[in-house]
Amino acid sequence: MCTMTLADMGAQVIKVERPGSGDDTRTWGPPFAEDGESAYYRSINRNKKGIALDLSDAADVELALELIASADVVVDNFLPGALTRRGLDPDQLVARHPALIWCTIGGFKREPHRPGYDLVAQAESGLMSITGEPERTPMKHGIAIVDLMAGKDAAIAICAALSARARGPQPAAERRIHVTLLETALASLTYAAQNVMVSGHDAGRAGNGNPNLVPYQLIEARDRPFILAVGNDHQFAALCTVLEHPALAVDVRFATNAGRVMHRDALITELTRILSARDAAAWIVALEAAQVPCGRVLSVREAIADAGGSPVTGMPPAVSGTVRMPPPRLDEHGAEIRARRWAAFL
Repeated sequence: MCTMTLADMGAQVIKVERPGSGDDTRTWGPPFAEDGESAYYRSINRNKKGIALDLSDAADVELALELIASADVVVDNFLPGALTRRGLDPDQLVARHPALIWCTIGGFKREPHRPGYDLVAQAESGLMSITGEPERTPMKHGIAIVDLMAGKDAAIAICAALSARARGPQPAAERRIHVTLLETALASLTYAAQNVMVSGHDAGRAGNGNPNLVPYQLIEARDRPFILAVGNDHQFAALCTVLEHPALAVDVRFATNAGRVMHRDALITELTRILSARDAAAWIVALEAAQVPCGRVLSVREAIADAGGSPVTGMPPAVSGTVRMPPPRLDEHGAEIRARRWAAFL
């Protein structure tokens, strides 16, 4: 995700994989595309060229060293010592190349030798403890959210390091970046962590609600649920006008957000009763006209199609930048890179 984000913005990326099996995510399926690549792999590897290198082979290590010397940035996700044992010590290489930025993405800062996986970080960061319905067991996020956030964190850190480098030479320590899944996950707790520190009470699961805002949740209309996301008292007053229940806006229990949070159950019960009189689509039209934030609950297929991508075939549009190349097949560009022709696309 880190290197794809940078590639989408124009970086020329060479993906280095092990011979034979390559990136683990190539096997994370089904589903698999017509060319045999897993959908998972295809989702995070566009805009890259690829080579397979055997880092136990001296010639391949030498080629890796040449690639590193030509690069602005190296990103790796090896456990501590794994690259050093193969003659690719990140700290030494950053010291040797005064413009090189090196980012290592790992699992755990205090226990760096532990393999890092998204699900473990979700569990140990507290994210799972606040996800799901209150009466059910903790729930992971629907996607590998910590992996994806860590990739974005790494891309941001790399951009900051490149910006600092542009202002003048930087010491090796400032060009050596470490991002871990657990730290990313802990940082993402933001208001949930602050709620705990301010209140002294641990956080719980709020299901589709929000611990700090009401109504800000999934709510039932006559035919289907939809999202109602009231962010301030003005929007709540507008909601009450749309509902033709203006008395709710001046009810002392509900007039302020703090009151609505305190009297959450009573308000949601009343809103559900009112909203059950009409279909969700009709409410959404009226609420949007009054600038009350709301939304449909779409399937992944529907959301992709709604965003202008294809729900079936291929690569969704890049969030930013352009899609220049499909994800590389294993060692797809190995011949040209081994012929030292990478300068043509760097």
